[in-house]
Amino acid sequence: MKGRYKNTAILVAFLLMYCTQGFTQETNEEVLPPFSEFKDPKTRTWFNTYGNIRISKRLFWVAQTHFRFEETEETPFIGQIGQVYNRHAIGYIYNKKINAALGGVMRINFNTDESSTDRNVVPEFRIWHQYQFAMPVYSAMIYHRIRIEHRWTQGFEENSEYIFRNRWRYMFRAKIPLNNHKLEPKTLYVSPEAELIMQSGRAVVGSVMEDLRLTTTLGYILTPRLTVAGGLMYSQGQTLENAGVFKQNLTLRFHLYFSPDFRRVRNKLPAIHLND
Repeated sequence: MKGRYKNTAILVAFLLMYCTQGFTQETNEEVLPPFSEFKDPKTRTWFNTYGNIRISKRLFWVAQTHFRFEETEETPFIGQIGQVYNRHAIGYIYNKKINAALGGVMRINFNTDESSTDRNVVPEFRIWHQYQFAMPVYSAMIYHRIRIEHRWTQGFEENSEYIFRNRWRYMFRAKIPLNNHKLEPKTLYVSPEAELIMQSGRAVVGSVMEDLRLTTTLGYILTPRLTVAGGLMYSQGQTLENAGVFKQNLTLRFHLYFSPDFRRVRNKLPAIHLND
């Protein structure tokens, strides 16, 4: 009798394992769409300030503030405030073509879901470091930037836990003068840009491509220390909840670049073009 009960228990365990495996496979097939799905593009508007404040011959202070708006059903186009960035770092100029920076980010995320009953505001924290390489090509400047971010995010639900992720970013950008032979005051320039943002972490299951950003910007150098610019960015990337669903965004971007110099250097552009 004991042997009979033992055989029955083994058979039941085997059937449970088989059914569980079949259920898991069926669930995965239901979660992932048969083809990639693209959400309708969402419009956003970003107002960004980029400060590169020269401290010494080798050191500079990165001080950036971003105000990012995104559309909602009640407020289309520019929409409501979605995020406020405060990004700071200490940068090091290795030579005229290479610089690096290390610092932190305090981002405030606002809940733009008008039907949500969850919290309206949550903070996000990041540690970031980047490495930028610049090279002149005729009258233009070409930039390669590698930025790595370690971020802690949480949802708007009450008592939601922080999720840790890494972001791996590579950006290629060019600055091409239009009415001059070099980048100097009173110069209008165009700046095409492409950036790929990958992510990793325990919460990232298949959604490794967070964002692909394609941007064209038109800028004007007012003074050796002040530049204004604006442009349009298209971006797409996998949603964290489902690797088969892609988000899309059309973003108007307006930039103010300022680079005060506490050293006694006058009427001179930085030796390396540090503008982000």
